Amino acid sequence: MELKRRMPSAAPLAARAAIGERLPSKPHAAFRFGQTWGAKNRRLTLAAGWATDARMHTLEQLRSGALAGARVLRLPKAGLSEFPREIFDLAPTLEVLDLSGNALSALPDDLPRLEKLRVLFCSDTLFTELPPVLGLCPGLTQIGFKAARLRTVPAGALPQDLRWLTLTDNAIEALPPEIGRCHRLQKLMLAGNRLTGLPPELANCTRLELLRLSANRLTERPAWLAGMPRLSWLAMAGNPFNAGLETAVPGAALAWDDLELHAALGEGASGVIHRATRRDGMPMVVKVFKGAMTSDGLPRNEMLACLNAGAHPNLVPVIGRVDGHPEGRDVLAMSLIDPALTPLAGPPSLDSCTRDVYPAGTRFSLDHALHIAMGVAAAARHLHARGLLHGDLYAHNILQAPGRPAMLGDFGGASFYAPGDGPALQRLEVRAFGCLLQELVERCDAAVPEDLTRLVAACLGKVPARRPLFEEIEIRLAAIS
Repeated sequence: MELKRRMPSAAPLAARAAIGERLPSKPHAAFRFGQTWGAKNRRLTLAAGWATDARMHTLEQLRSGALAGARVLRLPKAGLSEFPREIFDLAPTLEVLDLSGNALSALPDDLPRLEKLRVLFCSDTLFTELPPVLGLCPGLTQIGFKAARLRTVPAGALPQDLRWLTLTDNAIEALPPEIGRCHRLQKLMLAGNRLTGLPPELANCTRLELLRLSANRLTERPAWLAGMPRLSWLAMAGNPFNAGLETAVPGAALAWDDLELHAALGEGASGVIHRATRRDGMPMVVKVFKGAMTSDGLPRNEMLACLNAGAHPNLVPVIGRVDGHPEGRDVLAMSLIDPALTPLAGPPSLDSCTRDVYPAGTRFSLDHALHIAMGVAAAARHLHARGLLHGDLYAHNILQAPGRPAMLGDFGGASFYAPGDGPALQRLEVRAFGCLLQELVERCDAAVPEDLTRLVAACLGKVPARRPLFEEIEIRLAAIS
């Protein structure tokens, strides 16, 4: 379940610099910055109309009838090798089912009896094929099979009402053309597979907004991607077609032996964050990358993007890489930042899918909303000038406070691109900015200028080639402010 993460009272500066990592839970804290709490494909924050029970359950509870009427059933790492038939006793109410971390390799043919099932997680399992029975489940809108040993995706396994499909870290070599029939698809997570191409029929998924293609075997970027009307968050690092662009920034690095590590501040999918002090007394935080696949891609690509992003007042500051880790791990050193800064929003929920979740009652003055927007636009233009697509331009990756520069962080979804691809890909990210700007405008406590409303519409335009680039966006925002 995704929750508001609590910032520890000790070392709040360092914790907030831990880009994309889980933070310890303590009172009076901000949302966790960057990633969600736990695996990204197991989001159990459910908005209105969804169950909100995040408790782990046991097989004994299920068999005893103690879970009658449950809308959420979580049985991860329960030692299962077969689908428990007792789950069907919950058919009148069950909406979310999590069977991750079990030795399952098949689902029952009568799974469609779970008529209210909306969300199914079977990550870290033993499936080699995405079960065709999924396509027969009438209400299924989210499927998560991360690290499930999948090799094939049959055409019949894709429900037509699917909104969110996570197939990260498998061995899939191709997607069926029938994926183009999933007209409601908004989020598609394919990082860490063996894809050499995408079916052109995917272009028919005109509601697709978030696409993760990192760490595959793509030899070229499909040209039609840049024309998809709603695509906003694209990650494609770690493929052969852009491998030549993913190079380390030259320059001196910090030495591991010159650092004294203190307590770990948090751990996420891509690494572990520690508070540290250099020999000369300089405080910092260091991120020790794990090297494992995440839903965005490979942590090493994240580190390269951080290093190549360069310095900018609206980017979370990076000191540099750290060489000499005893296990050969990639390590990144980051600066401490203003403790007043907090994440602008929380990550998307199951219900919102691709849109961030703001605390109830969140309001902004027009000046503060424009201040945030101008800072983020400046950061995005800076990244684009360096051949970097952020890939995850979201409110939950923005630190802000009134009167202070907004700071964009979390480069887990960042990608390098060739100069010739720049304008087309930049305009995808402009739509992500348009979503952010729309969220800010909707929460303004004052009348919104017509010029700002028109700018939101221009950034969200369905024809990507007609969207403004960030240089123009900065000029228009400056004129409004």
